[in-house]
Amino acid sequence: MDQSTRCQQITLGRFLTYTIFLFFLSVSVFSQSKINSFLKPSDTLNTSRRNAVYITEASLATISLIGLNQLWYADYPQSKFHTLNDNDEWLQMDKLGHVFSSYQMSRVGANVLEWSGESKKNQLIYGSTLGLAFLTTVEVFDGFSAEWGFSWGDMIANVSGTGLFVGQELLWDEQRLTLKYSFHQTDFAPQNPEKLGNGFLEEVLKDYNGQTYWLSANINSFFKESKIPKWLNVAVGYGADGMLSGKEDVNNLIISPQRKRQYYLSLDVDLTKIKTNSHILKSVFDVLNVIKVPFPTLELDSKNGLKAHFIYF
Repeated sequence: MDQSTRCQQITLGRFLTYTIFLFFLSVSVFSQSKINSFLKPSDTLNTSRRNAVYITEASLATISLIGLNQLWYADYPQSKFHTLNDNDEWLQMDKLGHVFSSYQMSRVGANVLEWSGESKKNQLIYGSTLGLAFLTTVEVFDGFSAEWGFSWGDMIANVSGTGLFVGQELLWDEQRLTLKYSFHQTDFAPQNPEKLGNGFLEEVLKDYNGQTYWLSANINSFFKESKIPKWLNVAVGYGADGMLSGKEDVNNLIISPQRKRQYYLSLDVDLTKIKTNSHILKSVFDVLNVIKVPFPTLELDSKNGLKAHFIYF
């Protein structure tokens, strides 16, 4: 497994695990009415909630980093701190994975702190440092490992994702542009399962050929006086295909596919804009809003030109 894929697994996996754990823990402990009350953000600062957020996040981050160091890095020799230039790998799909992960971790960190009634300023400070600090620590681990190296490209991507979240909050006091993710299985993973994954769950994280990263814009947020539904988005996406390894060296593999970039235009749904009085549904929508809703899509790729998909995942 290469460095960028492994880092993306760590960040995406941690994000999904945390949000799913938080939701189902509340479901298992409270009745539906109590869940709704529990999930309702506090109007004023609730120090018990705020402290619980800080302790939970700090504990999860510490356990994750200790476990990562013991279960992964301990198996490889250490070295002096060094850097690695991997910017030309995977047609930059791995870098978009870092942008997506840092954006979502910042968003979740701020949203959870909002639940405690913390000030907007502290929400942004906490959210922006949460994912960035974690991802930077992982990069430092890489820098001291002889097997990998500190990647400035990854760091720029991490800062970009956090900056996209914080910048919109400072400019508009809302997220008009959301980063989303979609995935479909491809024929490439079975040809190189070590790098691209063995089975659906691994392929979701490792097969860059099936991943698409989207910038989804909420139309009504830019035209607030219009009658356009508040939940309707337009999305532009980027993907890549024909990759069996990070670079073009595909010796000894079954086929030598043509690597190509793919650009997409589609509609989308901002689930957080759907009106509901249920804080349970709001929490579910907030978690699921990381996924691009399938819609008819136009695709332009660097090899075959323009084509249409009736439904694209």
